Amino acid sequence: MLHNVAVVGHVEWVEFLRVARVPVAGEIVHASHSFVEAAGGGGVAAVQLARLAGGATLYAALGDDELGHRAARELERLGVRLHPAWRAQPQRRAVTFLDDVGERTITVLGERLAPASSDALPWDELTACDAVYATAGDADALRAARRARVLVATTRVGPALAESGVQLDALVHSASDPSERYAKGDLDPEPRLVVSTAGAAGGAYAGAGGKTGAWRASALPGPRADAYGAGDSFAAGLTFGLAAGLGVEAAIELAARCGGTCVTGTGPYGAELERADLTA
Repeated sequence: MLHNVAVVGHVEWVEFLRVARVPVAGEIVHASHSFVEAAGGGGVAAVQLARLAGGATLYAALGDDELGHRAARELERLGVRLHPAWRAQPQRRAVTFLDDVGERTITVLGERLAPASSDALPWDELTACDAVYATAGDADALRAARRARVLVATTRVGPALAESGVQLDALVHSASDPSERYAKGDLDPEPRLVVSTAGAAGGAYAGAGGKTGAWRASALPGPRADAYGAGDSFAAGLTFGLAAGLGVEAAIELAARCGGTCVTGTGPYGAELERADLTA
């Protein structure tokens, strides 16, 4: 069983609003309830990895303000070991509508804070990691993450990935999100595995050796609540599975279980696959 897993990524302080439907321009709608979480891709993935591995470390940049410190406390409460780089900028926030069909609609406020290699963080510890998942960071931070045995990243890391020149064990992106688009040749060297997710439609994968495949989304383990966090829970599951020595198909199956379980809970942490579930 893996014990040493980490995320190099970003955190957002998110206010969730449960609504019947997202308002159209000029309309007023009433939320039935609201709640807040320390989330964003890095936070969500770190919590999911912590629940699978019994603990996880998050390298992140946070605003040195009330919300940034509150986010740090919440993530630690959820089982994440945090290495924060404190920034003078405000903590990035988001407002997320959760509607009756289980979709999430997100508005972000503020600069996306990413950890950098110049931050006084224990980057050398990544050498001992079984796996790292990256959602944010500069090129040298990604090079530090590459010291781990397995490195998975999202296309949201952006130009830093191309600049770093590292080879990923897997690149994960949403096939339906234009901001996460990936085309062969965008990275050199090519990732060993590219995984394209399509939500309820499943997804497809392509290996550097030419092997391709697809999967259908399995039945959810409960009623659909909302989709927030499903993608990064999927990526965390994939990272864990690859590092655990599962084959590509088995790692994707585990990832899909993580994403599907997340969809059945309210917010990112209402339902997540746990370590005990791996033997179920």
